[in-house]
Amino acid sequence: MTRKFNPSPALRDLATIMRPEDAEQPILAKPVRDALHQWMTEIRAEKELRAVGVPARRSAILSGPPGCGKTTLAHHLAARLGLALVSVNLDAVRGMYIGETGKNLSAAFTALEGQSDLCILFLDELDAVASKRSSDDSSGSREMNSVVNGLLQRMESFRGMLIGATNRAAVIDPAVWRRFGLHLDIALPGEDERFAIITRYLSPFTLPEEAIGMLADATEGAAPSLLRQLMEGVKRDLILSPRLSRETGAAAVFERLIAMVRPHPDYTPPPLWTDFNTKARIAEAMTWPPTPPDAPETA
Repeated sequence: MTRKFNPSPALRDLATIMRPEDAEQPILAKPVRDALHQWMTEIRAEKELRAVGVPARRSAILSGPPGCGKTTLAHHLAARLGLALVSVNLDAVRGMYIGETGKNLSAAFTALEGQSDLCILFLDELDAVASKRSSDDSSGSREMNSVVNGLLQRMESFRGMLIGATNRAAVIDPAVWRRFGLHLDIALPGEDERFAIITRYLSPFTLPEEAIGMLADATEGAAPSLLRQLMEGVKRDLILSPRLSRETGAAAVFERLIAMVRPHPDYTPPPLWTDFNTKARIAEAMTWPPTPPDAPETA
């Protein structure tokens, strides 16, 4: 009989349970895709690797800027293996009182005992509890050092698959970093990835390839999350503007969108948000509006 992952109420209080059927395939640069394909193959060849004295890696840390799809990627990996993703936001696990953070962290691992083969544990915002240990003798430093030591012990004894994610790789304690078998940098998407992301989130509307290419150029430096917000904003505008009796040309639509959807202040803004010539070129040269899903095909 196939066992089913059955999270306890205690685990549900600490984590978000993400099921395989809800996963979305991430759009990644080729080097990352290749590394992930090898890792999936490695996991499935565990017996053969063990026979020649090489362990299959069971853990990975994903680092990169906010909004680049680290959670989406972890969920997709779990789904590829038919497993649930148990996502623990470690920033939320941090407590106000001495010992509370370590207690909460320990509880998350304890709640998976006996079921760790049915899920992947995803430690999001890892830097919140795994910063470099300090020689400072203050009570705050001693507390955080204790949390890191407890995390290391838990990672050593954990028998399931483990994925960590951080926006601040440089602050992770070296010993924690070494415990992860795979280190993947999930960078901002390149031009090809932006083209694919724009196409995905504009659907079911469509634009000619040249128009999508212009948008991909104009959004250089944008995170996937920003591209998704931008394209979902386009679709909202296309539906709502006729009801609001607003102008629906490309210039008007993107002027409204860049006022409502903006990159995080930590990012260098893409040209669409900063360069007048880019905005003017899109308004003048891009085929517009997008073709709606029920439009007849043209010869």
